[in-house]
Amino acid sequence: MKATLTHIGTATVLLEIGGLHLLTDPVFDPAPAQYHFGPVTLNSTAGPALTPDELPDIDAVLLSHDEHPDNLDHSGRALLTGHTVLTTTSGAGRLGDGAVGLAPWQSHEITRDGRTLRITATPAQHAGDVIGFIVEQPGESEALYISGDTVHFDELDQIGRRWTIGTAVLHFGAAQVDEIGELPITLDGTQGVELTRSLRAKTVVPVHYASWAHFSRGREDIVTAFEQAHLTDRLHWLTPGAPSHLA
Repeated sequence: MKATLTHIGTATVLLEIGGLHLLTDPVFDPAPAQYHFGPVTLNSTAGPALTPDELPDIDAVLLSHDEHPDNLDHSGRALLTGHTVLTTTSGAGRLGDGAVGLAPWQSHEITRDGRTLRITATPAQHAGDVIGFIVEQPGESEALYISGDTVHFDELDQIGRRWTIGTAVLHFGAAQVDEIGELPITLDGTQGVELTRSLRAKTVVPVHYASWAHFSRGREDIVTAFEQAHLTDRLHWLTPGAPSHLA
């Protein structure tokens, strides 16, 4: 499936597939910034490569979860107004008008000017209610997978059995927040390798590995793990703000 991906920052990616535009996990606040919620404080260290004003018309926002500012900040939340938002069932309840809640394995179609994409929610294991997404274009044999914030766990292995994954956009960073536990709550390089093998993905696009202080592992960790697994040729790095065309 042909797609154009533009990494804006963190897990915010603009996707153009079949003439439709999707935006993932919108984070657009200037940096540095500090966010407090409950006992947790998160610090951003780098801002987005594009502003909301520089985006094309967005046909849908794919929001893995609404509760953490590294996936939905103040500016990103403002951007949701007037757009179709696909997110968790609990998140749709909090966001209200325009939000469509999807349980894992539930699907929703986005249609504009006779062009359609089918979006299916996938399970995720994080802190709170989170989903990932499968994006399919009618007539195409391969699908695109967006992991959302998750670690690798057994239920994700169903994806590679149910779909042929051409491109996998994986959320790395091994995010750690002491207040909720010692274990990372997003992929590190080793888990990314395991998930790549399970998905049998031809191309892996890393995101969510920089720009926040609670990300404990960066690009070097991903590179090392994929080198050791002899999967370096699967990695496709995006330059923030620059469109990249994938077949």
